[in-house]
Amino acid sequence: MHVITPGQLAARADSKYLGVLVAAKFARNLNEFRRGQLADEPATGEIREKLTTTALEAVARGTVQYSLSARKAPSEQ
Repeated sequence: MHVITPGQLAARADSKYLGVLVAAKFARNLNEFRRGQLADEPATGEIREKLTTTALEAVARGTVQYSLSARKAPSEQ
């Protein structure tokens, strides 16, 4: 198992917290994509890397592109 440190994430994102948030969002997207593929593939019994680990490694390598957008304030009623 490969260990990703907060420092590795902070090197690619503005902070380690932002790196973790980007990785979490990316892991959710991978999970949705993967869910469609699992129904088509036969079970092989091989151990696969967890999607969260895959997402953390992608953020640490800098292969995930992201952008920040301003959150809209809820309108007062």
